[in-house]
Amino acid sequence: MALSASTTLPFAADQVAAVLANEEFQSHVSAHVGGTLESFVVDGDLAGPFSTTSVRTLPTTRLPDIARKFVGEKLTVTQLEKWTGPATDGSRECSISLKISGAPLDVNAVQRLVADGGACRVELEGTVTSSIPFLGAKIADAAEPMVGKALKIQAQQAQAWLESH
Repeated sequence: MALSASTTLPFAADQVAAVLANEEFQSHVSAHVGGTLESFVVDGDLAGPFSTTSVRTLPTTRLPDIARKFVGEKLTVTQLEKWTGPATDGSRECSISLKISGAPLDVNAVQRLVADGGACRVELEGTVTSSIPFLGAKIADAAEPMVGKALKIQAQQAQAWLESH
């Protein structure tokens, strides 16, 4: 299943990238959705290419029933992000891979922070796949809107974080 989402934040791309690579912010977003940030590691300097690895435990209460039957009450999600260094205008690109423990579901995406004057457009495009025979497409279809909602929540929280910090 293809996913695509976009939103604009009234902050520069470097500010948005710094927030997305901030452990305190990631912990805040995890708690905001009822989960726990188990670990967060940044490898590299934010001034150039860097990567982050986060492990979260998330409740499944917002998932469709069909998905909850397979995964139970909690999910452990490992997210790997590989960021490019900033372009001359501050724009960046990130490849994202999500692995969900106990769920035959994979998310692979590209997120772009596109400098737009003093603002930043956050664009996400990718795929959600499931390896379960016969039901895989239904599970991927059910998961796709959740990924779009996650981007929206993260963007709203990033804006609030930047406004208050």
